[in-house]
Order: sequence, then structure tokens, then C-alpha cells
Amino acid sequence: MTGLEQLAVGMMVLALVLAMLRLLLGPGAADRVIAADTLGVLFTVAIVGIAAIFGNALYLDVALIYGVLSFVGVVAIARAIEGHRSGTEEEQ
Repeated sequence: MTGLEQLAVGMMVLALVLAMLRLLLGPGAADRVIAADTLGVLFTVAIVGIAAIFGNALYLDVALIYGVLSFVGVVAIARAIEGHRSGTEEEQ
């Protein structure tokens, strides 16, 4: 690995650690949702990096599916928290 690749991996590991700390220690539910979304993005980027290293396009499909599922999960959690704060479920 070149120096630039090592720097990128080091920064990703640092971002993963910081996001995990925010997820575990976050003062509020919104902070935890944002940390979960950040972790989802970082794992998706890691899968894309693995695809580049191994030269296998199958990992790109896995990254795409993981990214979409992560996004849908975070949106569902955020909507549940928002509904819980209002006290009543709004019907549309």
C-alpha cells in the first residue's frame, strides 16, 4: 500500500472509532441516529475499498444493497423517534 492508501485507511479507522463512541455515548437519540448513519456510510465505503483491492465487481453490488438498507433503516429509526417525541401517531 502506498502512503496515501495507508493514510486513507487510518482516517477511516479513526472515523469508525469516533462514530462508534458517539453511538454508544451520544447524549440524545438524534446523535445516535446520526452516528448509526455515519457507520453505515463508512462500512459501505469499506466494502467499495475491498472491491477495489480484490478487483471484484460483486462487492460493489453488496455495497449498493448494504447502503440502501442502511439508509432505509436509519430513516425508519428517525421517523420512529420523531413520532415518539410528538406523543401521538399522525395519520396521513
